[in-house]
Formats: sequence, C-alpha cells, structure tokens
Amino acid sequence: MGDTQAQPRRRRAMGSRLLKNSVAGFSSAFTGQRLQLAAKAALAAGLAFAVAPLMPGSAAEYPYYAPLGALVSMYHNVAGSFRHGLQALVGLVLGIGLAFALVGIGHPSPLTVAVFMGIGVLLGGLPRIGSGSDWIPTAALLVLLVGGSNRDDFSFGYLIQMGVGVAVGIAVNFLVFPPLHFNAAATSLGKLRLALGRQLTDMGAALTEEWPPEHEDWSRRSTVLAESAGTVRHLVQEADASRRANPRRRLHPRDVDLDYRNLRELERVTFHIQDVTEVLSDVIWTDDAPYTVRLKDSAPLAAAMDATGELLASFDGGDEVEQRRLLAAAKSAVEAGMAAVAVRAQADSAVTASESILLSLHRILRAVRPAS
Repeated sequence: MGDTQAQPRRRRAMGSRLLKNSVAGFSSAFTGQRLQLAAKAALAAGLAFAVAPLMPGSAAEYPYYAPLGALVSMYHNVAGSFRHGLQALVGLVLGIGLAFALVGIGHPSPLTVAVFMGIGVLLGGLPRIGSGSDWIPTAALLVLLVGGSNRDDFSFGYLIQMGVGVAVGIAVNFLVFPPLHFNAAATSLGKLRLALGRQLTDMGAALTEEWPPEHEDWSRRSTVLAESAGTVRHLVQEADASRRANPRRRLHPRDVDLDYRNLRELERVTFHIQDVTEVLSDVIWTDDAPYTVRLKDSAPLAAAMDATGELLASFDGGDEVEQRRLLAAAKSAVEAGMAAVAVRAQADSAVTASESILLSLHRILRAVRPAS
C-alpha cells in the first residue's frame, strides 16, 4: 500500500522538477542580453538582404547569402563580431580555393563529396582560424554541389554577398548599442564574496553545535563554490572582451584590470575555503580521519571563521573604514585562535586539524584587501 502511494508522489515530484527546469530554460532564452542580440541580428539580416541586390555582376543573383553573413558576424560583443566575421570569410576563401583545386576530380559523387569534406575538415585544423574551420568544408561542398557548371559566378557571388553580410553585421553591432558586460561581472564578484563568507560563517556555526551538526549543507558546497568561481572568471573575461573596439567604453569606464585582480584573490580564497570544508567534513563525519579538532579549539576556531566570513561579506557594498575594522577584527580572531591552539598543544601532543584551518584563514586574510 505504501509503495502504491509513493509512486504517484515520485511521479508528481519528477513532473514538478521537469516543469521547473523547462521554465528556467525557457526564461534563459529571453534575457535582456539575448533579446538585444536577437533584435540586432534581425536588423542586420534585413539590412543585408536590402543591399544585396545592389552588388555588381553575378553577385546580385545570390542575395540570400548576405543575411547569412550578417548572422555569422553577430556576436555578443564587438570584438567577437570582428573576429567571427573575419574567420568566416577566411574559411570561405579556403573552401572555395579547395573546391577549385579539386574540381578536376570529377562531377559530384559520393567519392568527390567524401574527398572534399575530408580535406576541408583537415584544413579546419589550421591555427588561428577559429570558427572559420566549419566554413571550409561548407564552402567547398556548396561550390561543388550548388555551383555546378557555373562555379566561377557562384563563388564570386557567394563570397561577395557573405562579405557584405559580415560588414553589415559588424556595423550594426558597432553602431547600435554595442554591449558592455560590466554589470554581470561586478555582480558575480559580489555574489561569490557573499557565498564564500557564508560558507565560513556556516562552518563556524557547525563548530559550536553538538556533533554531528544538525546543519550540514555547507559540507556539500565545495564543488558549487569551485563552479561559481569558474563562472565568475568567465563573466570577467566577457566584460574584458566587451570593451574592446567598443565606442561606449569611454562613457562607461571600468577598471577591468582591478576586476581580474579581485578575481584572482577570490580564486585563492575559494581554494582555501574548499580545503577548510574538506578538513572539517572529515573531522566530523569520517571515522578514520587521522586528525581531529579538540573541544577546547572549537570556540576560537568558530570566532576566527565568523570574523573572516563577515570580512568577505563586507566587500559587497561596504565602506573602506568598515572593511578595515573587520579586517583588524578578523586578524585578531585568527591570532587569538593560533595562540589558544598553541597553549592547548603544549599540554596535548595529539595531531589536530586546528592548525591547518587557522593557516588557511591566515592565507585568506593575506589574499583579500579592503576597498578592492
């Protein structure tokens, strides 16, 4: 009877999770950044198709490749548009050249298609060609299959119209509200600081609870913290890329080099907090751990963790005077913890994890600085 009732509950829970994930995925496709990119892509494609018939000679017969070129060059930052557009054109030139070099093999057949694709993929491994690697076999195949006996005119029109589309796409991305991704980088840095501070304060609370602690969520966050740090690095790199060749950077100045320094500091802090998390988890839940935390060490360790966690959280919107006060308090708490552990160690020679935890906290304090 119990199993019969449990199965519908599990199905409902699974359906709820699937619905939640679907809604989250659907929502991510309609973020402000994505909507802006879609609008500019639509504008660039329309403009490219409008000017395509004005191209000289046989190129005017292939206007549908101009919108494709605009889409190829549309990227979420201006420098990326230049790079992707240029790489696509280089790939097209190589693909067309490959098609003309191998045109003597014969008419389209399974053998010629296989040869074109194989050599095209090999050429795609050339250094610094980037996204253009996909266009080498694509261009060669189109010249072979679509160009037919009119390969010269088709290749000329294909390349010209793609070039027009790429130029229009780059121009639209450069002139129409070129994106700067500074806010996302700044927000992610602040969120990571708060998460790291919370991790320390949660572990400090665990030290003062009766073991095993009632709250153990903190023990499962090590991987999440590492993933968060990786996400922050990606967003800072995106912010850096978005300012290149961007005319709006003068109106919205930001010290991205400072963001990189803060990022490196937080990556070091993340490493040390992961170490503390693993050490404390072993002490609490691993029976054969070769070290322990003495009861007398719990209070000074908890105080040092709390003070360091409050310091990390203060960087998100706190003023410099308050940060320096919290830094001094954290240093005092860590030093007090070291002194207490040293006194206990004189009377007890057992191997403990207290020294390791305090050393990690000391390194965290060395890695951060107020008003950074």
